[in-house]
Amino acid sequence: MKLGFNTAILPDLSLEQVLDVAAEQGFSCIECCCWPPGKAERRYAGVTHIDVTSLDGDGVKRIHELCASKGVSLSSLGYYPNVLQADRVQADREIEHTRRVIDASAALGVNVVTTFVGRDPSRSVDENWPRFLEVWKPMVSYAEDKGVKIGIENCPMIFTRDEWPGGKNLASTPAIWRRMFADIPSPAFGLNYDPSHFIWQMVDYIAPIYEFKDRLHHVHAKDARIDRDRLDEHGIMGYPNLWHTPKIPGLGEVDWGRYFGALSDAGYDGPVAIEVEDRAFEGSLEKRKESLIIARRHLIQFLAG
Repeated sequence: MKLGFNTAILPDLSLEQVLDVAAEQGFSCIECCCWPPGKAERRYAGVTHIDVTSLDGDGVKRIHELCASKGVSLSSLGYYPNVLQADRVQADREIEHTRRVIDASAALGVNVVTTFVGRDPSRSVDENWPRFLEVWKPMVSYAEDKGVKIGIENCPMIFTRDEWPGGKNLASTPAIWRRMFADIPSPAFGLNYDPSHFIWQMVDYIAPIYEFKDRLHHVHAKDARIDRDRLDEHGIMGYPNLWHTPKIPGLGEVDWGRYFGALSDAGYDGPVAIEVEDRAFEGSLEKRKESLIIARRHLIQFLAG
């Protein structure tokens, strides 16, 4: 498996500088953020290390040269909007941008896009389903025609009041995945698997690796810690941010030895992208770079057995 990281943790650096950090720290790949240029709508979003709206042949050549010179590849192009939101005008903008990310991934030879399927949080799963099929059947077909795989992250996006009660990402549980892949069976449609989201959903994060092994197009390495005292105070129906905290790998409740063992058993040998959302490492650039160093060291130990 190749260790890398999601570039959202380094929003203030250029692509070349991000690749320098990756090379200096011994990473072999990066999940490169490709939001439209502009203001972020939420934390860890709005990061543009490749601007797909202006990418042309010269840009593709430059990126290839940069990656080759640093010895670091692109594991995927990442863009995580809500293309099923109630605001159809904004949703259509984000659908169009997702297609541009797919185009860029094909042009660059990356051939993987990591994203969310989205959701109208005010509606049930069943009520969201027609719109899900309306958007994602043609999106998956578009990606498949270009030789691009789509990896859907399993974060429910249900942390705060504006995301309540249903969250902003439909594809959050194994039951929904089964339905999703039954209705859109294309092998181009798969997962960007993140064990941390199952920690706080109280879901087994090992068993789905085996069941969905053919759908693992990309995986994340992020941890989570449950504050049991606060959970006892607020209950699982309280906002998850009241009782759980994202952590870098090794500082939470994921058993990384079991996780990597299951991935290996399932035949996964692709990229593992560290995603840093640990508030203890926010702040200065040096502190954020330190989070990557520590996370990589922890994961190397687990991978070594």
